[in-house]
Amino acid sequence: MSKYCYLIACLGLWTVLGACSIKYSAAGASIHPDAKTVLVRFIENRAPQNNPQLSQQITEKLRQKILAQTRLTQTNEQNADYEFKGTVTGYSVSNAAVTDIDKPATARLTITLNITFINRVGDKKGFANQSFSRSADFNASQSLNSAESRLLAEIVPNLVDDVFNRAFANW
Repeated sequence: MSKYCYLIACLGLWTVLGACSIKYSAAGASIHPDAKTVLVRFIENRAPQNNPQLSQQITEKLRQKILAQTRLTQTNEQNADYEFKGTVTGYSVSNAAVTDIDKPATARLTITLNITFINRVGDKKGFANQSFSRSADFNASQSLNSAESRLLAEIVPNLVDDVFNRAFANW
């Protein structure tokens, strides 16, 4: 009798554990098993002050990150499983620190994105008009033009990481 109880318990445990599935990935991304395609629309620049290459940089970095860290393929189809669209809404420079003689010592470039993520598979949880903002500081004695390429190299990947993590890692 105890053999049968043991066999039934093992069979039940095996059935329960076999029914469970956990999705892991190196990037921590949670992609629905049925999802195959992604559409990353061009991120438009609507900031009052802007850099003409910023939209292209953000769009390409987001596409590259998704393609490198997920199994999704880029498509131009309107009914892609996942879709990203958005705008650059802010591109501003402000004083970050002031010296003892009321002269700016550090300036800060802040970039703000407004992103909508559409999920057409699984739980279909996406987000609309989510704001993402990142900043980087530079010496106020420098002009924005001289520091801009270094600042963008720091800010853009961080913004893209924030968007990616919000969409696929539920952060």
